[in-house]
Amino acid sequence: MRRARDYRGGGSAWFRGAEVSHEGHIRAGGVDKDVTFVDVDRGLDGPIDAAYRAKYRRYQASIIDSIVSPQARAATIRLLPNSR
Repeated sequence: MRRARDYRGGGSAWFRGAEVSHEGHIRAGGVDKDVTFVDVDRGLDGPIDAAYRAKYRRYQASIIDSIVSPQARAATIRLLPNSR
């Protein structure tokens, strides 16, 4: 399962578009897929925060703080392979 998080709390164009359409296309790290966006289980915020902390630990604390903020948590979505 993949998840995406808008560190600005849902303010970016990609996140607003994902909220409206619930569909998108992901191209990153060798992955090239159509996806469906769904709400994430809020009980997973802690493990998702931990994964972001591990991924970005070499960066400044302020960057990590913005990624694990309550606003960013609220703007976390799950990406599922599109069944089409």
